[in-house]
Amino acid sequence: MEFEGTVYKIMPMTKGTSARGEWQRQDVVFDYNDGGQFSRKLCVTFFNRPDDAAKLREGGVYNVSVNIESREYNGRWYTDIRAWRLQPKQNDAPAAAAAPTSDMPPIAEEPAYASVPETEADDLPF
Repeated sequence: MEFEGTVYKIMPMTKGTSARGEWQRQDVVFDYNDGGQFSRKLCVTFFNRPDDAAKLREGGVYNVSVNIESREYNGRWYTDIRAWRLQPKQNDAPAAAAAPTSDMPPIAEEPAYASVPETEADDLPF
């Protein structure tokens, strides 16, 4: 799932050690409007992603890709919303949008196929 949200509050980072090793967790509350009349708050966890969480600024607008998963423990259900990609909104941070992110290849100014000479005939069927 992907949504566009404004950072409402950045919670303190929690660190710990488990049988699998060191871990870091930071919860961030986003305010987003899903097209309805009211905006909603959504708490998203950045688990072992300290670089992504460090980019966030309260009041900033971001596109956030998340995985939503529920699990059962002692007869109760718990839901996790974990971020796996974070991108600043184009209009909010033009300098950050110009720099390519690690999960996205750089985009050329004009693709090679976009400049077709006018003398070539279009031989594609209707």
